[in-house]
Amino acid sequence: MMNCLTPAQPFMVGESEIQRLQMPHPVDTHVGRKIREVRQMRGLSQSDLATRMSISFQQLQKYETGANRVSASRLFELSQICEVAVSYFFDGLGRRCKPTPVDDETARLAATLAQLPRGPLKSAITGLITEVANEGRSSG
Repeated sequence: MMNCLTPAQPFMVGESEIQRLQMPHPVDTHVGRKIREVRQMRGLSQSDLATRMSISFQQLQKYETGANRVSASRLFELSQICEVAVSYFFDGLGRRCKPTPVDDETARLAATLAQLPRGPLKSAITGLITEVANEGRSSG
């Protein structure tokens, strides 16, 4: 006698499950924001960084929005190009509050500051910026 298997019920996925599967995972979105942040701080365009990574700028855009996940090897490559630790891309994930997003003006300032050679002038400018920021927080 042959065992006959009845066709299984098709697996049904609810609409909310489909929407959840189509949305970027919050970790991917966070990593993407950090990629954009460090790229801007280094003064690189999407095309510049994509070229250095041997990918299209559209792929980099997808990484930055969290639409595509970044593999471990790509994160390592990014960390080498941008001269940051791999952990940089995950900084702030464990906190309950959202990290302050870096606007374009702040990113340009950071990129300009990063171009200064280490020394007393760079330290003085960094100290001045810190002092002004602290003053703004205490009077606000």
